[in-house]
Amino acid sequence: MKPPEEVLRRLELTVTRKLDGLLQGDHLGLLPGPGTEPAEARPYEPGDDVRRMDWNVTARTALPHVRDVVADRELEVWVLLDATASMDFGTGLMEKRALALAAVASVGFLTQRTGNRIGAHVLQSGAVRRLPARTGRAHLMALMRAVMTLPRDGASEPRMGFAMDQLRRTVLRRGLVVVVSDFLDPVETWETPLRHLGVRHQVLAVEVTDPRELTLPDVGVITLVDPETGRKQEVASGSARLRERYQAAAAEQRDRIGAAVRRAGAAHLALRTDRDWLRDLIQHILLQRRLARLAGGAG
Repeated sequence: MKPPEEVLRRLELTVTRKLDGLLQGDHLGLLPGPGTEPAEARPYEPGDDVRRMDWNVTARTALPHVRDVVADRELEVWVLLDATASMDFGTGLMEKRALALAAVASVGFLTQRTGNRIGAHVLQSGAVRRLPARTGRAHLMALMRAVMTLPRDGASEPRMGFAMDQLRRTVLRRGLVVVVSDFLDPVETWETPLRHLGVRHQVLAVEVTDPRELTLPDVGVITLVDPETGRKQEVASGSARLRERYQAAAAEQRDRIGAAVRRAGAAHLALRTDRDWLRDLIQHILLQRRLARLAGGAG
């Protein structure tokens, strides 16, 4: 295994080089731009930016109004990383854990480049470890080394909903929360906590999956182990009917996850261990930029 420092350097070069053309301007599509906190509306004055027009107040008063924003250049970004046993699985190009760390690193490099603060809450063994939010490359590298050198998790009850609630109670300043998980806990245990996070913060849900979680190969009798609980079950994978049912159930599960994320009001970025995760990240950024431009034009 390569040393964490070498892995981090490679990740940093990969992310910054690939995203260099997208890093111009205030809005990255992944991180919100500065000055997004709305202030009071006031009458329009010559020279005001017409893009700040408050059309609701203008229509109500019959006089043109604009809405300023409170300048707040320093954004606070928090990552909630699922480091439970189900993330220690992978049959694609990498394990889900490695893909999750790549996502965290990408958020970190974007955050550090724009001078924002980043911290992390890490869920493992049923408990949450808190890494404080600070600025600077040295802090980011220390944070990434801490999460990259985490031990493998043993069997423990999934508690993503608990981790979301704890982050919401302890992080009071408005900012961006990035939840990185496979979201395999029952939807009803985390959907409401995720929605509550969105009351104060902008939320991005990064869903990490592996192809073997979506389809069952025909390899004879196999023993399936639930990494979260340690329970085992033998399955005859040669049954075409069983493989069809497995694929349908897996697709339904992912549909439920996506629907729950949307209902919670969070942005959704799906990454797979057998795909080019950086390409998927770039596509997400471009899509969010287009949506932001459309929303601005509609306002």
